[in-house]
Amino acid sequence: MKKTSTRLADGRELLYYDSADGAVRDRRDRRRLDPATAAPTTAVRRDPLLGDAVAIASHRQDRTCHPPADECPLCPSRDGRLTEVPAPDYEVVVFENRFPSLSRGAGRCEVVCFTPDHDASFASLTEERAGLVLAAWTDRTAELAALPHVEQVFCFENRGAEIGVTLGHPHGQIYAYPFVTPRTALMLRSTARHLAATGRNLFDDVVGRELAERTRVVLEGEHWVAFVPYAAHWPYEVHLYPRRRVPDLLELDGPARTEFPQIYLELLKRFDRIFGEGAPPTPYVAAWHQAPVAGPDGGAANREAGNREAVNEDAANKEAVDRGEFGLHLELFTVRRAFGRLKFLAGSESGMNVFINDVPPETAAHRLREVASK
Repeated sequence: MKKTSTRLADGRELLYYDSADGAVRDRRDRRRLDPATAAPTTAVRRDPLLGDAVAIASHRQDRTCHPPADECPLCPSRDGRLTEVPAPDYEVVVFENRFPSLSRGAGRCEVVCFTPDHDASFASLTEERAGLVLAAWTDRTAELAALPHVEQVFCFENRGAEIGVTLGHPHGQIYAYPFVTPRTALMLRSTARHLAATGRNLFDDVVGRELAERTRVVLEGEHWVAFVPYAAHWPYEVHLYPRRRVPDLLELDGPARTEFPQIYLELLKRFDRIFGEGAPPTPYVAAWHQAPVAGPDGGAANREAGNREAVNEDAANKEAVDRGEFGLHLELFTVRRAFGRLKFLAGSESGMNVFINDVPPETAAHRLREVASK
């Protein structure tokens, strides 16, 4: 893999990831843009009752929303039209978000374009290209985790207007948070309690249970296993784990990296077949869950800097557990519950965070096995 770093016209960083060492990426951004600022309207506040960190980013109200295909800012710069990507073609490209949810110095938000083809999807990528995306995710995790203010790195893809995507081009994002997220803090707390009570690792026991019961296993290879979780929140939800527990993408070994594109691409193709012929592409969120950068004491860097508003107190006060106990995994889910019907987060979910799932996990797993590639 070759990585080429450059700067956009407003000073934001852009990185090309190419499979060939000889790739040349020297096209300059010829747009006239005002210098990127530290986004002063972005702030992180802490909810005093829940301990949750909330990003306030009013400048995002003006971000690009559902442009026509011939005005897509994520396509390559071609035929006289200048975009966020100066090159006339690319394989995988990563750049700082023009409308970040987190401001510089208190986090970082990046966009990951998987392909120059506006009409493609992650599921349509070749295994080689999917492997290059994995390499880019890993490289960005390493670099962002090294920043002094970053506590957690989150790679994810939102796909489909139903999810809230405002740009149709195949892309994902990476958030480098200045705190440990509430969801990860809960996982670490549960892991610590399970370890204290049983002496065993919780992630290992979760995967072990699914492999033993088999009813919710969807897809498995030599190095990865995918299953619908026992208490799935969403109508169709799959968790993908490496068989060898690791805390983050950096710790995946060569065989797991080689097999990942085969498993993941098949899983995405099955998601598009869930609702039968004639159904539009399935909207989904694909989210990598990685261990915090600084271990269990989330927010340490922010406390030292005096930025207490950015600290997740639940993460700071929970039972201690080594980050090596965390299990890297990808969570894939859709908000569609049936053809033409969406799962809305209404009173119980939004008001009390108690999910009500209309599709039994065993039924969802059966359907996902049923639509396997021939």
